[in-house]
Amino acid sequence: MNAAPDRRLSLILLFAVTLFTSASLMFVLQPLFGKLLLPLLGGSPAVWNTCMVFYQSILFLGYLYAHTLSTRFNAAQQIAIHAGIILLSVLALPVGLPETISPPTESDPTFWLLSTLGLAIGLPFFVLSTTAPLIQKWFAQIGHHASHDPYFLYAASNTGSLLALLSYPFVLEPNIGLAAQQTDWSVGYAVLGVLIASCALVLWKNHPPAAQTDKESTDKIPYTTQLHWLALALVPSSLLLGLTNFISTDIASVPLLWVIPLTVYLLSFIIVFSKWNDAIHPWMVRIQPVFLVPFIAYAFINPADLPYWMYLILHVIAFFFAIMVCHGELAKLRPNTQHLTRYYLIMSFAGMLGGMFNTFVAPFIFNGIYEYPIMIIAALLLRPGLTINKRALWQLLPPALLVAIGLVLYFSVSNLLDYFDAIAISLMVLTLVIFFFRKQPALFALSAGAIIFLALGVHSLSSRTLFQDRTFFGVLAVRESTLTDEQGQPETYRELFHGTTKHGAQRLAANLSTIPLTYYSRPGPMGQLFKTYDDVDQNWRIGSVGLGAGALACYSKPGQQWTLYEIDPLVVDIASDPRWFTYLSHCNKTALVSIGDARLSLAKEPDHSFDLLVMDAFSSDAVPTHLLTEEAMKLYFQKLKPGGILAFHITNRHLSLKKVLSIHAENLHLAALIEEFIPQEEQPLVVATDWVVLANQAKTLEPLKTSLLGDWQKMPLYFDMKPWTDDFTNIVGIWK
Repeated sequence: MNAAPDRRLSLILLFAVTLFTSASLMFVLQPLFGKLLLPLLGGSPAVWNTCMVFYQSILFLGYLYAHTLSTRFNAAQQIAIHAGIILLSVLALPVGLPETISPPTESDPTFWLLSTLGLAIGLPFFVLSTTAPLIQKWFAQIGHHASHDPYFLYAASNTGSLLALLSYPFVLEPNIGLAAQQTDWSVGYAVLGVLIASCALVLWKNHPPAAQTDKESTDKIPYTTQLHWLALALVPSSLLLGLTNFISTDIASVPLLWVIPLTVYLLSFIIVFSKWNDAIHPWMVRIQPVFLVPFIAYAFINPADLPYWMYLILHVIAFFFAIMVCHGELAKLRPNTQHLTRYYLIMSFAGMLGGMFNTFVAPFIFNGIYEYPIMIIAALLLRPGLTINKRALWQLLPPALLVAIGLVLYFSVSNLLDYFDAIAISLMVLTLVIFFFRKQPALFALSAGAIIFLALGVHSLSSRTLFQDRTFFGVLAVRESTLTDEQGQPETYRELFHGTTKHGAQRLAANLSTIPLTYYSRPGPMGQLFKTYDDVDQNWRIGSVGLGAGALACYSKPGQQWTLYEIDPLVVDIASDPRWFTYLSHCNKTALVSIGDARLSLAKEPDHSFDLLVMDAFSSDAVPTHLLTEEAMKLYFQKLKPGGILAFHITNRHLSLKKVLSIHAENLHLAALIEEFIPQEEQPLVVATDWVVLANQAKTLEPLKTSLLGDWQKMPLYFDMKPWTDDFTNIVGIWK
């Protein structure tokens, strides 16, 4: 007679806690190690992209290892091999960078970064990546009454991931420095080793005889089913990265905005692998097309009518329904436990492919964040009920007609923008019409896609975009706009945008083209600074971090030496091209341009060589945090002459950066003044802007304070936060 199945709750708790702990450690290690690398490689998004690909690749290798181990070795062999891997990984503790390591300065650091990640955290991260499939497979073999369907344990894993994700920026980062985080993480990893050993002991005592040890079933899973799994996992993975990039580029560069889509993504896994999925999934399939109508109408066709927070909510809810349908189908199609590790292996491979597509393919083939709408269409195609046969081909006709009509309008109607409202209303009506085809996924998805891309095309025309391109650093666009000049007449001018943030503007008339505008206007803080020191700055050496359209160059004088630091080569190309902007070509042809991260570039400059350093580095609306730490401030003053001035641009919609600089000024005994400039009268392209100036001695800044050109004030004092260092930053603490 077969023994009665074990019904102990303690076994479920042991395996669930093990998965929870492993996932928590994984999602803490990723931001922790990223912050360790930041001072070495600067704030380049390429660093984070490369790290993400490394994590996804190691995750795939871990799942491959778990699949191979559980299908080719018996329980005793599995325990012995895995114990050896864990013991070997202990050699990497405590996690951290080797003391003498340094990145290459003359070549691309990508391969150095990958090798450094592999050397420093490769083995511990590999062990973490094996835990989810392997521990579930072991649970399936211990004879528990729930062993026939261990997928509910995946919810415990994703709960750990979710809590770690939310706790890092809001709990760990604001309260614990990097060094302490490294130590605490290593202790947590040791605890995980004990938990895995306990699970292995349970397997040892309860595993089936060698003759019955689970080899992968001879019942082969059709390749079409495996490809279906792949698509259902790949699209949400790509959609996650696409949405994150889209909302931080096109909606608002709010700090920590990336947490929201990832939280929703992990939450979907918790729900679909729970016991409630059978009841919830049909409702997700029904509700998704209902919400898609207002989503397309207001998120793509007519987004200007909504505030950005409402715009964000629309995209996140649409993302939630899309991944709930995909992940719900994925959970519904899960195989029996004989194929558990293969199932997870395909899921991890799909996640890696999605990450690689968004990181390495999309930036080189698209000049905007177009992978996001493409994956919205792909998610709609994955709705249940899709059939691909000759009869279904007629469904291609309506979306093809929509695209054809759009092309005819584009090429035949010269004043297309005059019909903007009519086109927008027509697209909204079409969105309502396609709702009735929701049970035909191909027709529904492709028609929705045609409407989305027609709307994007109309908006591109309406914004009068002259040039747009994309790099690792984001989407840059040169646009043409119209203002009312001093005589009340319309006048055309150019603007440079990075994401949603304006990074410069220039009037085109010959007599106006050398006037600095926006944040650098003559009535503003920069104009006041240069005018105040007009009699003593004839031979200054000036360094400016962040090029933008090049407006600051028009403050230069013949005897001055200017070095312009810019991390994105595309910004240099745009600012240097007279087709777009002429500040550099008209005002400062002799300026040196240094491409690379400013902190790394400044470190190579001779000490005490600058009279003025202007810090104006922004990624969309965010200043890279490594340029705001105490170590960075010390570097700037190491490069300034004893009487030199540091000018810091801190205009920001979301962060109170003056808190960070005020605390640095207090701790480093620096003189500091701030002007939160608001134009007294309306002047074309003169905008409100905030600047801080710092110097070693108060007398250096005294001429500016007494000039009566502006309203320069002493920096307010703050006592509610610690100073930012390379070891500690706290974005949450400076939110407005």
